[in-house]
Amino acid sequence: MRGKLWTPKTWIILGGFIFGILATLLTKWGNPANMGICVACFWRDVAGGIGLHRAEVVQYIRPEIIGFVFGAFFSAYAFREFKPRGGSSPLLRFFLGVFFMVGALVFLGCPVRALIRLAGGDLNGITALLGIILGAFVGIQFLKGGFNLGRSGKAPMFSALIIPLAMVALLLLSIFKPPFIFFSLKGPGSQHAALLVSLLAGIVVGFIAQKTRMCFVGGWRDIMLVRDFYLASGIAAFFVGVLLFNYLLGNFSSGLYHWGFTKQPIAHDNHLWNFLGMTLSGLTATLLGGCPLRQTIMAGEGDTDAGITVLGLIVGAALSHNFLLASSPKGPSGFGPTAVIIGLAFCLFVGFSMMERER
Repeated sequence: MRGKLWTPKTWIILGGFIFGILATLLTKWGNPANMGICVACFWRDVAGGIGLHRAEVVQYIRPEIIGFVFGAFFSAYAFREFKPRGGSSPLLRFFLGVFFMVGALVFLGCPVRALIRLAGGDLNGITALLGIILGAFVGIQFLKGGFNLGRSGKAPMFSALIIPLAMVALLLLSIFKPPFIFFSLKGPGSQHAALLVSLLAGIVVGFIAQKTRMCFVGGWRDIMLVRDFYLASGIAAFFVGVLLFNYLLGNFSSGLYHWGFTKQPIAHDNHLWNFLGMTLSGLTATLLGGCPLRQTIMAGEGDTDAGITVLGLIVGAALSHNFLLASSPKGPSGFGPTAVIIGLAFCLFVGFSMMERER
């Protein structure tokens, strides 16, 4: 009886629920409203913290990101799942990561934050989810046609340790705060939980995500492609956890959150570009084989291809703010929509070209 109760699906449902609770509590402990955890936003803040962009309101080395990698590394190493590997079209993965970030910052959030925003009353999350699903659907058509970025092979151990070691360096920079590191004095970057609290929460999430293979785009992909609801059950549990604890913590009764499309925290209500921005993100994540959370976790368990994708996310964040591609609460910038169209065209080109190669 016990064996039937504690199945992999049970664990991912429990893990998703805990993840949702932590995401909600992190907001109460200091993170920005409706942004307890946003993997894209957090990598953007890290990029600003190390000086890759100069948007003063989003500069902070987010300890949660460090914790994700540490948690994944500890889990993978403890269960003998740390496997140095790589070599699968690294340049394409890098640029797909760049364009994922472009789409996410036009929407102002990743697939994780889309659910958090919806569970916090921001109905623009519906538009985002529809975009993610469409992007995943288009990606699936390429997968059915033979799309493949190529096989990865065994990689040297040291190359697999570069991302975890980089997180150690980031943690030291966060603790000692040398003068060349940037910290926002206002805006979302200035809003954060205590370093140790954020780090521990990130480690827990990283451990959970590594063991369950949680992915916030892969869940939609698996439903449409193979009618598998394993990953989707974790997504649903995450949403329930965020929604339930928003009510238990009084976030709606206090006026912090409200149901609607307008006047939402760190958000805009341009439906077209919210939709297309997340279509781009859903498509890139499907071609890559995982959302930014999944890529970050895989980078922590020895996948150097995921590490390259993470570098693409960081560079994409820097480009989005340096070249005025990222949106603001006022709406999309003048250049963001153009970048989304270019990104969609790039993905289509990659999709068709890699199908031809496989044939």
